[in-house]
Amino acid sequence: MSAAENPETPEEKKPRSTLRDGNADYGAKDLEHLSDLEHVRKRPGMYIGDTFLRGLHHLVYEVVDNSIDEAMAGHATTVTVVVNADGSVTVEDDGRGIPVERHAQLSEEMDREVTTLEGVMTVLKFGGKFEKGAYQTSGGLHGVGVTVVNFLSEWADVEVYRDGHVYHQEYQRGVPTGEVRRVGSTTKRGTKTTFKPDPQIFPQTKFIYATLVKRLQELAFLNAGVRIAISDARNGESETFLYEDGIREYVKYLNRASDVVHPEILYLDADFPDPEAPEGETRIVGVQIALQYSGEYTENVHTYVNNINTTEGGTHLSGFRSALTRSLNNYGKKENMFKDLVPTGEDVREGLTAVISVRVPHPQFEGQTKTKLGNSEVEGIVNSGFGEYLAKFLEENPKTAKAMVKKGILAAEARESARKARQLVRDRKGVLGGGGLPGKLRDCSSKDVDKCELYLVEGDSAGGSAEGGRLREYQAILPLRGKIINAYKSREDKVLANEEVRAMIAAVGSGIGADQDMSKRRYGRVIIMTDADVDGSHIRTLLLTFFYRQMYDLVAKGHVYVAQPPLFRVVRGKKDTYYVQTEEEMKTQLLDLGLGDSIFDPGDGNVVEGERMVKLVRTLAAMEEAIIALERRGISLRIHAERQDPVTGKLPAVHVFLGFEEHWFLDMAQTHEFIAAKEKELGHELRVDTGPAVTAKLSDLDQQDAATSEAGRGGNAPVLNGEPEDQGPRLRIVELHEVRTINNMLADLKGLGFYIEALIPQERTGQEGSRYTVRRGENETGLEDLRALPAAIRAAGEKGLQITRFKGLGEMNAEELRETTLDPANRTLLQVSMEDAGAADELFRVLMGDNVEPRREFIQKHALDVRNLDV
Repeated sequence: MSAAENPETPEEKKPRSTLRDGNADYGAKDLEHLSDLEHVRKRPGMYIGDTFLRGLHHLVYEVVDNSIDEAMAGHATTVTVVVNADGSVTVEDDGRGIPVERHAQLSEEMDREVTTLEGVMTVLKFGGKFEKGAYQTSGGLHGVGVTVVNFLSEWADVEVYRDGHVYHQEYQRGVPTGEVRRVGSTTKRGTKTTFKPDPQIFPQTKFIYATLVKRLQELAFLNAGVRIAISDARNGESETFLYEDGIREYVKYLNRASDVVHPEILYLDADFPDPEAPEGETRIVGVQIALQYSGEYTENVHTYVNNINTTEGGTHLSGFRSALTRSLNNYGKKENMFKDLVPTGEDVREGLTAVISVRVPHPQFEGQTKTKLGNSEVEGIVNSGFGEYLAKFLEENPKTAKAMVKKGILAAEARESARKARQLVRDRKGVLGGGGLPGKLRDCSSKDVDKCELYLVEGDSAGGSAEGGRLREYQAILPLRGKIINAYKSREDKVLANEEVRAMIAAVGSGIGADQDMSKRRYGRVIIMTDADVDGSHIRTLLLTFFYRQMYDLVAKGHVYVAQPPLFRVVRGKKDTYYVQTEEEMKTQLLDLGLGDSIFDPGDGNVVEGERMVKLVRTLAAMEEAIIALERRGISLRIHAERQDPVTGKLPAVHVFLGFEEHWFLDMAQTHEFIAAKEKELGHELRVDTGPAVTAKLSDLDQQDAATSEAGRGGNAPVLNGEPEDQGPRLRIVELHEVRTINNMLADLKGLGFYIEALIPQERTGQEGSRYTVRRGENETGLEDLRALPAAIRAAGEKGLQITRFKGLGEMNAEELRETTLDPANRTLLQVSMEDAGAADELFRVLMGDNVEPRREFIQKHALDVRNLDV
């Protein structure tokens, strides 16, 4: 879900006339030229959609897409994604590796030596996806993907394994920190890219593992035989996906919780010439289609173009639908299966699960979101190609053919049964008139559709509070009693017979199914407002499933929202009450409150207070996660501090193993110098152990490298990437990405008068009292190190407060509900996207389906994730 209020920048909110004086002179001085880097960082939404969670995860997809392009071109078989302990992400493949040689055109344009690798990472619209470049088809159209990722990252580095060598380059906020350097030899090939999203661009930089897993599994289905692995070093989770049967396994996966009508999965995989290709040029459109009917009552079709999920369909979907309806109906007529009713296209798609994946050399998408294919030639190709395949299949498989046609006949009969019910729901007197409206609807008085809101409220008690707290002019309340009928498990006629469903349909006014007419909707927003407990989540999912299946256009056009009541009520004193939305926000507020009048005494007379105190605590809070990530590697901050560089004050960020030797370096520049010196001394290139892209504890690497070194010094030669090592001990480089953050924070601490020693508890034999003291009023708290300061401040901020965690809307009175959840000035709404509704539908398919095994697997997998369970 995405934030509903769509925050705008202050500049974007101003009327056009206020941005520039219309009567002022307009000349060259008024025009500004931005570099590629400046433009991307100033307008990131133009390149990745937004800077919220969707845009954040899109960074990973852009890099992964490059690896998938290598696989689509037949040059890679494995893609590995690692969410590192510090929150950065590593994407690695075994493709050809980005070229590293000098690029003549770029070198000439920039008047300096520029490698192809640097061009790929720092120049927009530079890549192998234009015209007859390195890729025939590609998911990334614009040649901006990995460049934009680099520009929007706090730092990035790329390691290329190519032509028997390892090459490396680092970047800070898109700018190379040095040249591309060769750092040793290897038998491996491919590209490894690591980046950390820039907190200056993204307000939230924590990746959601489940979100990444969903997309990577989808890519594995779409690219048969490509192994895609993901691991999360923050919590140890990992998944590996490999589907030799590609989209056939995708269809099987989608139907895993359903009873199927026929056991076979129909599958077409063929290449067709593009009839509209320019004369003398051959263009091939690849078409893959897999389908199977289940006992469900709705259509479940997923469409893709060059791995891009076209959620709005397009010409490939329309061509498929035409061929499906034509072929099944032709077969039914030929076999005299139709009596009074001939199934429509909607009928023959009931219960259909299908995946359509096409490869188009020059795809044309409607809009910037790439969610609807516009190539007219693709419709004809899919229509004729799939139609010919399906007609032949039906003739050769009469048992399956009859089962598929009978499914459509049953749907047609159900459609006829539901016709009268739908007619009753559709009949109404005007868009905003009262005719036919449910009696329990507390309607609003305004007739301005776009400003009107309908709240669907769980339970009568919450409905009563909402009725008392609403803004009557624009807000309508429709209380729902209990759980509505499961739209997933029931036919349309039964769904329409349900009282709660009929009330919703009548209140919304736009109709359902194919009869939807958005011009007849009575509200600009339909807002689901349920409790935050298990029952509330169940009802919310039921409602989302209903809207997804019966009011698709309402969701697709962005009219469905979810209200997010606050999680906490905070009472300070007798009258001061306010509400907090999330646990993170609660922690932040406690920190702010504790900072209000706290004083930190380090014991040397240099008391910290005011703005200096704020900077100190926020710096320590920002550093804590990075320190924890370092300690998870098995590296004590106390021990690591002994390696601090006396000149720069930085901690080593690179750990290098060479046989029995162990070395620490501040950065990769120092590491490169060390490698060059060693190679000169030995007279040959060092063999680099590139290993898998995983985060390992250094203690494990110590043991591994010791064993390797012993073997290299005369024992059995160790095997490296399938080939024996014959050039002495191998080189292992481990970058401690989290140390970069720690070093930045140490520099900030130094500016405040503190050094790394203050973060480490000291043995103080014979001394009484605490090392440091925090004072707030008459209260004092002793601390043994600076790391404990943020927690002490939060504890101080909580004193004098009564914090209540809400479980349901029924716990709020009308005034509280209005202040927290109904008032547009204070409330938080989440806009439901098609992806969200589709996820709800998929969840119900698993949890409410006929097969028990998928439900058991889901419960076993997620049982330990449950929090705040009401029993």
